[in-house]
Amino acid sequence: MSRIGGLSFTSPLAGEVDRWSKQYRASETEKIDEMERIMAWLPAHLPPAGPVRLVHGDYRLDNMILHPSEPRVLAVLDWELSTLGHPMADLAYNCMPYHLGNEWEGLRDAPLAALGIPTEAEYLGAYCRRTKRPGIEHWDFYIAFAEFRLAAIAQGIMGRVIAGTANDPNARERGERARPLAEAGWRLVESRAR
Repeated sequence: MSRIGGLSFTSPLAGEVDRWSKQYRASETEKIDEMERIMAWLPAHLPPAGPVRLVHGDYRLDNMILHPSEPRVLAVLDWELSTLGHPMADLAYNCMPYHLGNEWEGLRDAPLAALGIPTEAEYLGAYCRRTKRPGIEHWDFYIAFAEFRLAAIAQGIMGRVIAGTANDPNARERGERARPLAEAGWRLVESRAR
């Protein structure tokens, strides 16, 4: 159990799994079997409680201002989802482009070396060196959680589409990602169970 001030946390990830499961249920527009499976699997397979830190919640390249000529970040934007949580949740969310194809602006099919982009393993290695970590255990759990979380977000978008309150012209397309993201998360879980 972690403590910050007068607050106690049994697991920052348990809280995030619970919160995103509730978000998904609140906007559920159809039954997605893989989402049901992953929502049952995640709480039963939580990694040991780790550090509780301030996490961004939407940590991705689109929310960064990069220096125009140097390889460094000048600012991180859009902190409205920030909370106390597990830093690996932010890191896994940041690494989602490695797991998404071109159809979702991902890097899975991209010629990374030709583009000067590190592989996921190289990126994680750099993170570990900078944070003085020996490695990252349970990485597959964190990626499955990130896919689950994105599926819950997509379901929320689809809920707004159906309710007629979505203001994004691409909302339907984004909402339709819920099923394939849940399927990808569950495939990852199943592939690691073999």
